[in-house]
Amino acid sequence: MISAFFVPMGFVQAACEAPTKLTWHTVAKVVDGDTLKLADGRSVRLIGINTPELARQGRSAEPFAEQARRALQAELSASGGEVGLLLGRDRQDHYGRTLAHGFTRSGSNLEEHLLRDGLGWQVAIAPNTQLAACHLAAERVAQQGKRGVWSRPLSAHVQQAGFQPLLARVKTVQRNRGGIWLELENGAVARIAWAHAKQVWPSDTQLQARQWLVKGWWRDRQREVAASGRARWLVDLQHPSMLREWP
Repeated sequence: MISAFFVPMGFVQAACEAPTKLTWHTVAKVVDGDTLKLADGRSVRLIGINTPELARQGRSAEPFAEQARRALQAELSASGGEVGLLLGRDRQDHYGRTLAHGFTRSGSNLEEHLLRDGLGWQVAIAPNTQLAACHLAAERVAQQGKRGVWSRPLSAHVQQAGFQPLLARVKTVQRNRGGIWLELENGAVARIAWAHAKQVWPSDTQLQARQWLVKGWWRDRQREVAASGRARWLVDLQHPSMLREWP
């Protein structure tokens, strides 16, 4: 049995407070809404948010991608072109980028501001979940106000590999050596590895009685499941905020 995890829609948490000790750096470039280039050459991927993708490789920019980049530029300009970094427990991603929370000279958290304006989605990837609760509260503000990305309808189908918030119901819950498997509608499945299953998740009964918002990076398993009849799309969930009751 997985325990229940709910945050009331009216829940409001205090702002994401800046720690007393931050390392300060000059920003050379705002790459997109969640990535910075520092003057020392390092790339920084902000923890706790995923913003829409800019145009690249022949693909058009996603809605609100440009707005997210401009908003981040404005925040950093008001901070004198400097950013205070709080490094994550995991300090690099698989692209070699530094993983950190960003703060302005006034003490505000960059990710929180973007989330509150609906210019990205709250994400939580273990073990970098220190600010997950306040980021989720900021996302809920944008959702309730139908701001930015929340002004557009959510899909019940996975559109393509990569990040997407999905609205779905859970058809079945299964367990095996690989973890807890939530079979969703429309050929999708969410997996909670046992390493993350000790957190507070909804119970089996709750999972199958309600509609859920599932956020994460979807993987296309079309080739490997073609003959097995298993779901094509797979997402790994590492934190309960990536699976929450809708609306």
